[in-house]
Amino acid sequence: MPAHAQEQKSGEDAGVEKRGRITPFNGAAMPEGATPTDQKDDKSAVGPNKKPADGSVPSSGVTVFDRMGAELPALPAEKPFTGKVDDAYGAFQRGYYLTAMDLALPRAQLGDPAAQTLIAEILQQGLGVVRNPQQAAFWYAQAAEKGDPAAMFKYALILMEGRYVKRDRKKSEELMKKAADLGNGSAQFNYGQTLVADNPGPKGLKLAMPYYEKSAEQGIADAQYALSQILVNVDGIEESKRTRAREWLIRAARAGYDTAQLDIAIWMIEGIAGERNLEEGFGWMRRAAEGGNVVAQNRLSHLYVNAIGTRPNPVEAAKWYVLSRRAGLKDDALEDFYLGLNEEQQKQALSAANKYRRS
Repeated sequence: MPAHAQEQKSGEDAGVEKRGRITPFNGAAMPEGATPTDQKDDKSAVGPNKKPADGSVPSSGVTVFDRMGAELPALPAEKPFTGKVDDAYGAFQRGYYLTAMDLALPRAQLGDPAAQTLIAEILQQGLGVVRNPQQAAFWYAQAAEKGDPAAMFKYALILMEGRYVKRDRKKSEELMKKAADLGNGSAQFNYGQTLVADNPGPKGLKLAMPYYEKSAEQGIADAQYALSQILVNVDGIEESKRTRAREWLIRAARAGYDTAQLDIAIWMIEGIAGERNLEEGFGWMRRAAEGGNVVAQNRLSHLYVNAIGTRPNPVEAAKWYVLSRRAGLKDDALEDFYLGLNEEQQKQALSAANKYRRS
């Protein structure tokens, strides 16, 4: 969770065990082997000229070799598109930004919010034109007034920053909420962040949770991560929702969010919000470490030292420790481990760390 969204434990809560926190890896047990599920006979596939489709006999269907060269059945006819084609947006998607600008500008001047937002995006990013954030802010404001959710979100950020227009936090929050309620995923996450900042502790997290959920469903990795932390750490959450905590964290990790990759590695190794899976936990830890997460590099070194989810490898352990130490993360236990290696192992580890840094 972002710093302002973290819950600080009060004195009366200090003795309560907090779920989802990092604990030592030592003592982690191997997960029990999964029992394969029994296959049931598919009686619907049995007929006078058919054999049981239970795997006991080969299929009598058309094989790949029989199908090679054979004409495939025709695809179903596509349904005709009856909506209005947006030529300006089509040009934008193909990278013809000046064409998109030429097509969108007359519509924008006549008050079309979609065209106004498109022009604002081109000016904001400097796509095919000189970047002009002030003009972009003007067009975002025009589109926001006409109810375009994307423009509302962008203009809310501009109002909050106060760089190109006069800062107005109240109006910014109003626009952010409107954009969130109209379904903009980024606005939903950011409005959730506002609720957390304005209402410290569990109250703010619970108020923000519905917005995080909507944003997470739309694929916003930050919201997926935030939601996973709330589901594990905040009391009073419905159990049906709490069981999805690991699912949301995995989705954020798959999106490339390195903090989520680090956390899901820890969750899988320690059995948080689900069963232990040491091998998958090691894989996620390595992925986060290779992505440059310094804490993951340190933890990966520990995994190699203690042979958790992998075979022991002193040289790899030393390599990842050296990388995390160079980034400023001290670890007395790993330093003792490193000093205990022989000269050749230290040399190999330093060489591997230098090669990794250069790559």
